[in-house]
Amino acid sequence: MIKLIYPGNKQFDLDFYNRYISFHLIWITDNIMKPAFSLPILLLLSACRPEAETVDTAAPTARKPSYYESEKRQTVATPVKTQIPVLSAIKSQADFDLLSRIYEQGSEYEIPHILFLIDREDDNRTDYINTPKFRLHEHYLATILKPMLSKSELNQQYRSPNRRYLFGTISWQNSTQEYVYEFWEGDKITPELLKLAAGRLKDSFYAPLRYKTNSLWQETVAEQSKVPFITQESLIKNFPYLPLNQGKAIGTLRVIAKEDDLYNVGADDIIILKEVPLELPPVAGIISEKPSTALSHVNVLARGWGIPNIYLKDAEKILAPYIGRRIEFEATAKQYLIAQTNRNTTSKSFSDGLTLPQPDVSDYGLRALANLRRDDSRYCGSKAANLGHIRAHIEGSNVPDGFCIPFAYYQAMMDRLGINATTLTQIETQSDGDNRKRRTALLTLQKKITDAEIPSEWKHRWTEQWRNQLNSKGVFVRSSSNSEDLPNFSGAGLYTTVPNVTDENALAEAVKQSWASVFNYSAYEARRIAGLPHDSVKMSVFVQQSINAGLSGVLVTINPYDIAQKNSSYIAAKRGLGIRVVEGKRVAEQVVYNRRNDSVQRLSSSNETTALQLDKNGGVREVPVTSGNVMNQGQIRRLDQTGQQIKQLFANGEQDIEWAFDNRKLVILQARPYLNGTR
Repeated sequence: MIKLIYPGNKQFDLDFYNRYISFHLIWITDNIMKPAFSLPILLLLSACRPEAETVDTAAPTARKPSYYESEKRQTVATPVKTQIPVLSAIKSQADFDLLSRIYEQGSEYEIPHILFLIDREDDNRTDYINTPKFRLHEHYLATILKPMLSKSELNQQYRSPNRRYLFGTISWQNSTQEYVYEFWEGDKITPELLKLAAGRLKDSFYAPLRYKTNSLWQETVAEQSKVPFITQESLIKNFPYLPLNQGKAIGTLRVIAKEDDLYNVGADDIIILKEVPLELPPVAGIISEKPSTALSHVNVLARGWGIPNIYLKDAEKILAPYIGRRIEFEATAKQYLIAQTNRNTTSKSFSDGLTLPQPDVSDYGLRALANLRRDDSRYCGSKAANLGHIRAHIEGSNVPDGFCIPFAYYQAMMDRLGINATTLTQIETQSDGDNRKRRTALLTLQKKITDAEIPSEWKHRWTEQWRNQLNSKGVFVRSSSNSEDLPNFSGAGLYTTVPNVTDENALAEAVKQSWASVFNYSAYEARRIAGLPHDSVKMSVFVQQSINAGLSGVLVTINPYDIAQKNSSYIAAKRGLGIRVVEGKRVAEQVVYNRRNDSVQRLSSSNETTALQLDKNGGVREVPVTSGNVMNQGQIRRLDQTGQQIKQLFANGEQDIEWAFDNRKLVILQARPYLNGTR
């Protein structure tokens, strides 16, 4: 028997659906229909699931895509329902439906909308355009203006305060159940023009309207003009579902109420996370009840593993009947699908084709950042080598100085302690498949490393380098293994960085902590599931000068929520040190920047009241901060420009870049290939 279950676990029969004939019904497979409700619908079938339609589309971010982008996504165009070119007023929903076009039709995120035009030289005439017939404002304008506006004249209609025309859109928003009017994110509308539009639309549209801002510029103008408005961010907050990484999985559904529960799961499990953990062993799929950014460690790992990862409000409640059962799980851009199944896992492992670079463990020479290039990854790992390459080739890139303690020291210490392939095989056999026994054995092994005595010659050599090169200033002791920042695997969050080390004894202890993190439970499990030998990972250490950042975060040189959106980058930021940005415990400020039109769209705000700063005695401390926007447009623009330089340096491959601002100076802390999660 097929059941259609509405989120909230409320069941409806087909008679109920038939009473709501105004909903669109779309055939997605033989005799199975999906109503277009305003929340995701679960198709729950016994033992099997029809294949879902795959559409190249964007994740729901309350953004109406441009005509050019939407044309690539639309499988079926909205039909032209009338030849009437324009109405001077919308007096009813029937009028709106007659002239409207629908993006993402049939999904819970569909956007019915009408283009409108206001002609300031014709007594502010307002035209509601037949949008399926004239898909761009200029298409309609061509029918009433001859000759048509030139390209430069057309651009002025979006940028000049003295423009003749106002071009906008009215759309229905499912998430807030209201009509909104909006302008293209690159539109430099003024307070006077906005107030004009608000008055004309109020007089000629049948229902209440609210202004929807699409950029930081437009938010500022709305505040200045005192026109009531709603932001893109506030619309997104109402979404109960967000796909962070799309894909399919088969596994047993389990609830992770606390981090300790992770030691009970395996790679064949699909997990519901009640909280975002700091580390994660490989699993088949992730469903989180807490929103996080696209660049949290958990999601970076999900992309690297090629597994579905979604945010779903009240997931445990909605999916309660399927906890402990084997399911098929699919995350698409607009919905998720869950089905009970008896099938075994058939998808590829994330480790398919994954090979680790072979490091050079014979060279003990400490390497200053100024001398590092990409080829030095064989001594120092890609994290350190990439930073040296950036500093050498991008003028003014401001990479904090540092030096590399190469792989040779790690290997020599493992040899001294007798930690080798045989030792690691014993951990596996003695644990007998028990995750907790394996974790206990790993903790014992880590303690053996952190308790070991560093040879005085090594310690002296590191200390002298620290004193002479970095003037004994505080440093971050960072992992830089041969299994991080690779083109086919990120390794984000698997290993340990020790922040703000301020004395020579603490430096040696921090190096040992970084070495020991090779045997962090999540890192060990990732190798075990991937079938990689446990002694294949080697750890070098990058000792880098501490930066007491005023704000910091991560930049991706594309929009991870919509990779089809051209000329855009994504930034996540918080005040203070960037540790909290990538840990995913709290949502950062997220923006999308479009360099073509110099517009900023905010997806979420960071409302934290505290931030992390360097402590003069070592480590970090928490300090109070005031709320408000983290970044301004100038900082965002500068970040994007630097990101494009780094992308070009690394053969135009998309980049995932950690950055910070220190007294208005932009510094680059890490650059690695961005993995889009496709497998």
